[in-house]
Amino acid sequence: MIKRAFLGAAAAGTFWAGAASADLLDDIIARDELTCGVNPGLAGFASPDANGNWTGFDVAFCKAVAAAVLKDPSKVRFVPLDLESRFTKLAEGEVDLLARNSTWTFSRDVELELEFAGVNYYDGQGFMVRKELGVTSVKELDSVSICVQRGSTSAQNLADYFKINGMTLDQVDVSSDAEGEQSYTSGECDAYTTDASGLAATRAAFADPENHIVLPEIISKEPLGPIVRQADGRWADVVRWTLYALVAAEEFGVTSKNIEELIKASTNPEVRRLLGVEGDLGAKLGLDNEWAKRAVQARGNYGEIFAANIGEQTPIGLARGLNAQWTQGGLLYAPPFR
Repeated sequence: MIKRAFLGAAAAGTFWAGAASADLLDDIIARDELTCGVNPGLAGFASPDANGNWTGFDVAFCKAVAAAVLKDPSKVRFVPLDLESRFTKLAEGEVDLLARNSTWTFSRDVELELEFAGVNYYDGQGFMVRKELGVTSVKELDSVSICVQRGSTSAQNLADYFKINGMTLDQVDVSSDAEGEQSYTSGECDAYTTDASGLAATRAAFADPENHIVLPEIISKEPLGPIVRQADGRWADVVRWTLYALVAAEEFGVTSKNIEELIKASTNPEVRRLLGVEGDLGAKLGLDNEWAKRAVQARGNYGEIFAANIGEQTPIGLARGLNAQWTQGGLLYAPPFR
C-alpha cells in the first residue's frame, strides 16, 4: 500500500520520475495522447481482441475523454493493470486515468490521495456457484471453499460478512480475475466472489453458463468509478465533467445519432450549454466548447455505452438497476450544467 506521507511528499514537489507535472491537462494535450489504465481482460468492461483493439464499458469512457480533450477518441493508449499494481501505477504517473472496476472507499480516497471523478457503475459483491452444488443462498456457504482476489475490497467484505454471520470461512486467494476463473472452473474452490458485474462477465464467458448461478444476495456497496491523482485538480474536473456529460446527455435524450439535429433544434438552455451552442463551459475547463459534444459522439451517451457493452442484449446481460437514471428509479444523477 502506498503511504500517505510518501504521496504527500510527492504532491509537495518530490514526485518520482514519470509522474505528472503541475498541469496534467496541458501535458496530455502536448503529447496528443491519453494513457488509460484498464483491466487486463474483463468481458464487457475492458478486453483486447486478437489484434490488440480494446473494447468495453470502461474503454468507451476512456475514448470519450480522449474525444473531449484531444478531439479524437482513438488517441488513447490502453495500459492493462493488475489488481495489485493499479493504484501504484496511477500514483507513479504511468497512466493519466484509471478506469478499472475500482471501488470508491474512504482509504483509497484519503490515504492513497486519489481523486474519484464520480461513479460510473453502482455495483455490489455477489457469489457464483455451480448449480450442482445445490446452494441457493450465501448463508449456505459455511465452510465452503470460496475464491476471492487477494487485496481487494471483496476479500475484506467476505471476511466481514462471515464474521458478522458466525460462519466459517474457507478462503482461497487468487491474484486476478483470470486466476479466479481458472481456480473456480478447475474445482480449486466451490464458489467465486467479486463484484456482481464481474461475475456476470465471467459467467458469460463459460462454455456452459447455464450450469452456474449467481446467488441472489448482494453483501456490499461497490461504487465503481474513474480515478486520477488528487494533485491533478484541473484534470480531475475534465474527467468528472466528461462522465457527467454522458449521464446528462442520456437524461436529456441526446444520443450519438441525434446530436447534430439537437444542436440546431433544441431550445433547452441546459442542452444548449452542454453541447456548446451557448455559454463558455468548455473554456472554464481549458477546452473548447464542443468537448461534451465530441464525448457523446465517441461512443454514445451513458445509456448507449451501457447497452452496447454490458446491457441485457449482450452476453453479459446486465439490467440497468441502480445504474438507471434518477428519473427512472436509479442512482444516476448529473449536477446541473450551468
